[in-house]
Amino acid sequence: MVLAIPLVPCTCNEWWPLQRDILEEKIETTIKYRDLMTADLLVEAIYEGGPNDNASHDPISKLLKCENMGGFRISGSKKTSSYKLCALYTDLINPDWPDMIEKETGKFFYYGDNRKPVKELHETPKGGNRLLRFVFDQLHLGNRKAIPPFFVFTKSGRRRDMIFQGIAVPGHQDVNENDDLVAIWKLKEGRRFQNYKSVFTILDVATISQTWINDLHQGNAFTPNASKEWINWVLEGKYTPLTAERTLEHRTRTEQIPANQLRFAMVEAVTDYFKNHPKGEYAFEECAAKLAQMMDSNIVHTDLTRPWRDGGRDAIGKYRIGLNQNAVYVDFALEAKCKLYSSGSGIKETSRLISRLRYREFGIFITTSYVSQQAYEEIKADGHPVIIVCADDIASILEAHGYRTVANVKNWLQRDFSYA
Repeated sequence: MVLAIPLVPCTCNEWWPLQRDILEEKIETTIKYRDLMTADLLVEAIYEGGPNDNASHDPISKLLKCENMGGFRISGSKKTSSYKLCALYTDLINPDWPDMIEKETGKFFYYGDNRKPVKELHETPKGGNRLLRFVFDQLHLGNRKAIPPFFVFTKSGRRRDMIFQGIAVPGHQDVNENDDLVAIWKLKEGRRFQNYKSVFTILDVATISQTWINDLHQGNAFTPNASKEWINWVLEGKYTPLTAERTLEHRTRTEQIPANQLRFAMVEAVTDYFKNHPKGEYAFEECAAKLAQMMDSNIVHTDLTRPWRDGGRDAIGKYRIGLNQNAVYVDFALEAKCKLYSSGSGIKETSRLISRLRYREFGIFITTSYVSQQAYEEIKADGHPVIIVCADDIASILEAHGYRTVANVKNWLQRDFSYA
């Protein structure tokens, strides 16, 4: 076990001190570079890159004996679509292409490699999008034996070191075949172009043996060294996703504040904008109501309360459950706090919302900062029906709606919440 602390340049004054608290607590299993050729793949383990920070010392190619660059790293023949295995690499921080691992469900959302407006959808140099089209075609035809196993790696934050996230297969039990591979349009440099968004399932497999990797290279996928979960998917189409429930009942301060510098700055832009807004805190309440609707499309109606008679509720609204023709509408109350990262919300502020909740109502507490541990624990321990939306959640909501840079966020604020 070694202490792994990513070295990241800091542009925000507060970001690095806050994140150091997280990094110093992380003890990770690390596999040394010299051991990669014989090492097994362990979920969440870090695999060291070599002493030279270049592609020749990339750990993935040593582990899997595959290509050493790009998001798609295959072993096999692209020309004949005879793939032995493929590594999928992502840094998880690209704002334009937000790859994401949903660890609660085992879903892995991965974007293709046509990321600039210079090529047709399937004409990328590395052939990643052709690979995606091939494997999802085979999935929909029921020809799963032609699909190679995918090994998912993410950037650790330190040089070329990688984290192994698991073995993946295309599709997911909750996603139909019309939605598991979608060509989406993007606009860049004034030009429109397409790229793929795909959905994979990370299987419930903790360890992949290096012996099976060698079997794959020999063209022998179905050996005793293969995981039964992968074999069951190939033979029966059965998905067994690697799911993980949160062990903590509440999020810590550091978990509520964005760990990514860009996301940190995006929420900081929201706070700065409303700090001097002529409408005061009432203007942020309007923004918070909008963020709630962006968070969940089943929030179908919100009304801001009058600032001098809100009674502990900055907004009220309706949440729809069921189909339009036979829906049930549940009332909710919303409380909004626009604060700096250095200032959290405590029991006094959360209790204000809780005490005003009526029978069969739930609450949404939205803050650009965090909720204190004591207040968070009280909400969870007492079972209050209150949803906490903190700074990191706001960043996620903005990203999901295409606001992935500080400039995008500022334009959105000026357009929808004008000073005029």
